[in-house]
Amino acid sequence: MPRGASVERRILYFLLALLLAGAILTGRFAWLQLVQGQQLKAKAAVQLRDTKALQSPRGTIFDRNGRELAISSLSKSLYANPQELDKDAGVLAEMLSPILGMKAADIKERLRADARFIWIKRTLDKEQAEKVSRLIKEQQLKGFGFIEESKRYYPNDTLAAHVLGFVGTDDAGLDGVEMVLDKTIKGELSQQIVETDSYGVPIYKSIFTFLPRKEGKSVLLTIDNTIQFIVEQSLDRVMARTKARSATAIVINPRTGEILAMANRPAYNPNRFFDYGPAEWKNRAVSIIYEPGSTFKAIVAAAALQEGVVRPEERFQDNGYVEVSGRRIKNWDGGSYGNIAFVDIIKNSINTGFVQVGMRLGASRLNDYARAFGFGKATDVELPGEEEGLLFETANMRASDLATMSIGQSIAVTPLQLLSAVAALANDGVLLKPHIIKEIRNPDGSVVSSVATQPVRQVVSAETARIMTGMLEKVVTEGGGKKAAVKGYRFAGKTGTAEKLRSGGGGYEAGKYIASFVGYGPVDDVQVAALVIIDDPSGVYYGGEVAAPVFSEIMTQVMRYLNIKPLPGFEPIAAPRPQDKPAAETVGAASPPPPGKVVVPNVLGKTIREAADSLNKLGLAINPAGTGIAVKQSIPANTVVDRGAEVTVWFEGR
Repeated sequence: MPRGASVERRILYFLLALLLAGAILTGRFAWLQLVQGQQLKAKAAVQLRDTKALQSPRGTIFDRNGRELAISSLSKSLYANPQELDKDAGVLAEMLSPILGMKAADIKERLRADARFIWIKRTLDKEQAEKVSRLIKEQQLKGFGFIEESKRYYPNDTLAAHVLGFVGTDDAGLDGVEMVLDKTIKGELSQQIVETDSYGVPIYKSIFTFLPRKEGKSVLLTIDNTIQFIVEQSLDRVMARTKARSATAIVINPRTGEILAMANRPAYNPNRFFDYGPAEWKNRAVSIIYEPGSTFKAIVAAAALQEGVVRPEERFQDNGYVEVSGRRIKNWDGGSYGNIAFVDIIKNSINTGFVQVGMRLGASRLNDYARAFGFGKATDVELPGEEEGLLFETANMRASDLATMSIGQSIAVTPLQLLSAVAALANDGVLLKPHIIKEIRNPDGSVVSSVATQPVRQVVSAETARIMTGMLEKVVTEGGGKKAAVKGYRFAGKTGTAEKLRSGGGGYEAGKYIASFVGYGPVDDVQVAALVIIDDPSGVYYGGEVAAPVFSEIMTQVMRYLNIKPLPGFEPIAAPRPQDKPAAETVGAASPPPPGKVVVPNVLGKTIREAADSLNKLGLAINPAGTGIAVKQSIPANTVVDRGAEVTVWFEGR
C-alpha cells in the first residue's frame, strides 16, 4: 500500500475518534445539564453553603410607663478562619488586642486553632467593629469576617439590675426577669446561609441570605423608673454614710400588690455582668432570709387583736424583763416602764409586753397567723432564687420559742415576705400576691396577657387593720420611728433592730445587726408601702436611727412624684438632721427660763430610763442611741430650749 494512503487512513481514524469523543462529551453534557441539572445544582448548593442559626432580637423590657429598661440591637461578631491567615498569629493578636479589650495571648491561642471557623469576639460595640473593619482594610488582612448577632443593652446601667438580670453571649437569660421570662422575651431562631468553597471555608463578602427575623415579646414591668431611681439614690447615700455591708429597699402598692421599686446594694452593671460576681448579682429582696426583729411585732399585735386576747387600752406590767423556761428576755433599752398600755407597748417596742401577748396567743395560733400573713412560703413573685423563710413547727415549739418568736427572733423571713405582710394591714387586712410583671405584649404592641391584682386571703378584719394602722402611726409620731416621719403626711410603720444570723446557721454574728423600718401611707388613703433594711451599719445600728430616715427620704420624694397633696396644716414631728443645730442659748443653772422654755438637764451617767424620766418631766423628748449609760447629749446641759424639743442621747455599755 502506498505510503500516502496509510497516512490518510490514520488521519481519518483520528478524526473519527475525535468526533466520537466529541459526541460522547456532548451527550454527557446534555445528560448532566438537561436530565440531572436540577439535582446536581441542589447537591452543589448543599456542599458549597453553610447554614448558621442566629437568634432574633429579644423583646424590650419596659417600666410601667413605657420607658425602656432593656433593649436589643444588632451587633457585629468577629470570626476568623485560621487556615487563611496571611500573617503570624502573634502579630495579628497584638493588633487586635487593644481594640477588642482582650489579652493578646487569648487571641493568639484562638487564631492558632486547628479549625476553619472560630469566634474571636461576639457582639462588638459599634466603635470596636468600626476600628476592626478599618484595620482589616488598611492592613489587607485575610481570614477575618463579621456576622451580625443580637446584643442586649441596658440603657440605665445599674438601675433595677437585680430585677432585670442579664443575658449571656448565647442570648440566654441568666438572672432576673431575663431568666424567668426567657422563653417569652427570646426571639425565634433565624437561618443565615453562608457561601463556602469546596472545603467548607466561608467565601468572604458573599451575599448572606436571611429568613425574616421574628422579635420576641416585650414585657411591661410594674416597676416605676422614677421611684426606682429615688430608692437607689437613697441607698447609695446610706451606704456611704453608714459603711454598711449591704442594703435593700422595696416599694409596693398595697392596694394592687404591684412592686414599684426593688433595689439592693451592692449593685452591678448588667451590661458588664462578667466584671462582677454572685455576691453583687444576688437579689437580696427575695433571696436572703433574716430575723425580722421588732418589725414582726406588727404581725403579732394584729393577730392578738383579731383573736381578742388583748385590747388596745389594756394595760400590762413591765418590770424590764420576763423569764420564760429559764430564759430571761429584757427590753431593748434595758429599762422598765412599769404599768403601761398596749398601744404604748407597740409604740415603744417593749419586748416584755410582746412576750406576754405571745403567751396569750399560744404557739398554734401565732404560727397559724404567721403562715396566713405569708411567712414560711415563697410569694411566687416572678423572680428567681426566692427563699421560703423559716418558721417553727408548732408541735416542736417550747415556751421559750414562743417567747422569742413574739419579738421577731428565732424565725427568718425574706424582705418581700415582710413587706407583703405589713402591706396587708394597709389593705384592710387582705394579703395580696406581690407581682413585678404588668403586661406581656406582641412586637406590634398588642397585649398578649396582663397580670391582675391577686388576693390571697383575708388575714385579719378591716377593723383590726384600721386599729393597727392607728397604733403604728403613733410609732412614727410619738415612738421610736419619729425619723420616718414624712412632713405633711400621715404615715404608719414599725422599726426593727435584729442581731445578724451567721451564714449557714449556728447562732449570731457578734456585734453585727440588721436595722430596718417598714411602713405605709398616707394612712387616710394608702398609696405606697415600703421596707428599708440596712445590713451591718457601722456606729449606731438601731432601725429608728439608721433605716427610718431613709424611709422618710424615699417617701418624701415619692409623695411629690405621685403628686399626692399634703394635708393642710399637718406638721408631723420632724426628725433632726445631723447638721441641724438647735436654736438655743446657754444660761447659768440658776437663771429662770423664759415662759414656754425649759433648761436642759444633765443626763450624763444615767440609764436610758433615768434619762428619759429627767427629760420627760420637763416636757422634752429623748432620742436614744445605743445602750448602757449616757455618755453624750446633743444639747448641752443648762441650755434653754423650747418645751417639746428633742434631745439625742448617746449611750454606751457599762
